[in-house]
Amino acid sequence: MSIDFSKYIASYPDFPEPGILFRDISPLLENGDVYRAATDQIVEFARNRNVEMIVGPEARGFIVGCPVAYKLGVGFSPARKKNKLPGETIEASYGLEYGKSSLYLRTNAVKPGQRVLITDDLLATGGTIDATIRLVEKLGGIVVGTAFLIELSDLKGRDKVKNYDFFTLLSY
Repeated sequence: MSIDFSKYIASYPDFPEPGILFRDISPLLENGDVYRAATDQIVEFARNRNVEMIVGPEARGFIVGCPVAYKLGVGFSPARKKNKLPGETIEASYGLEYGKSSLYLRTNAVKPGQRVLITDDLLATGGTIDATIRLVEKLGGIVVGTAFLIELSDLKGRDKVKNYDFFTLLSY
């Protein structure tokens, strides 16, 4: 099935501030067939790497990671903000343009030696992805790749994942 995924990405000029072009996957999510085709490509990428676990940061990580994990028959675990996960967690901080933030992952989310794919809808500056990778590696997991629906190449997030296999559907 050959689909022009770019037709299913919304572009908002001057959001959240003038001079910024924001990309959003909402139109892609509205069309089940197109969304399934998009996640199927990530599933194929993951299969070729013998992925055993999917980890995604925050809510948008769920949107991509959960269907991929389901189709592969593997687990999914979120990396979340403080106090959003039950049980014992570990922390990784990352820089923002206005300071620092942190993501947390449950200590039992990834087993040592487990092959992990990091997924998200968008690769921008790469801060949350870098933090997620560090969390997985702190637990002894092996990051075998990263996969995204969209990459905003001007924001240089790929610099944070350059040591890992990389997959994206669209690059802007």
